[in-house]
Amino acid sequence: MKKAAIQADHSNPVISIRGLKKAFQDYSVLRGIDLDLYQGENLVVLGRSGTGKSVLIKIISGLLKPDAGQVEVLGYNIATISEDELQALRIRIGFSFQNSALYDSMTVRKNLEFPLVRNRRNLTRGEINTNVEAVLDAVGLSQTINQMPSELSGGQRKRIGIARTLILNPEIMLYDEPTAGLDPITCIEINDLINEVQQRYNTSSIIITHDLTCAKQTGDRIAMLLDGQFQRTGTFEEVFATEDERVKPFYDYNFIK
Repeated sequence: MKKAAIQADHSNPVISIRGLKKAFQDYSVLRGIDLDLYQGENLVVLGRSGTGKSVLIKIISGLLKPDAGQVEVLGYNIATISEDELQALRIRIGFSFQNSALYDSMTVRKNLEFPLVRNRRNLTRGEINTNVEAVLDAVGLSQTINQMPSELSGGQRKRIGIARTLILNPEIMLYDEPTAGLDPITCIEINDLINEVQQRYNTSSIIITHDLTCAKQTGDRIAMLLDGQFQRTGTFEEVFATEDERVKPFYDYNFIK
């Protein structure tokens, strides 16, 4: 599936990061980074394992506290909002975990119902069923509704994890290594799904990956995290139009043409 051209609203950043720093003991992971995510944009954060990509989205979602700097999400300063405000904000942010984070003891239906029952307590049984069926249709897995996670393939688990995130209609999607551990054909299917979600749900997304195929297929803009800072940003072609020896090995290893 060819990615449709998306016109992001550059006057409306839904995430704005300035001077963000995070260290663990003596190891500085994020060293004063600046970043904006604009309304309707798929932004890929690319970098080697251990460079702080996942730390970044955990800070955005309030799962980790920054050491310094400012992180604004949908107009809220993550470091200063109350716990109640943070919980309300998290409902507007969809976090697609690398391992899909499904409950193995629950059917697909129950996994999808769980966030609805917890966060939308006024819904009727009919409304819950409608929402569950809609997101399963969106990810192309309506037939799995009564299956257990153990009965699903890796790619299906990823799709159900995304469906469970979508069921609350988030404004922002955070994808943590969405194609990790998948075969090449399933990777393409997940990349296509990320683009479909962007178009169908009008989401703004940050996609954490070290997979260049994922970056090229899903990213409206690429930000490369090197040595704790964003060293190159732009389109896929702009980021890799360099002889920088820290960047070239990504391209050479993936051998993308």
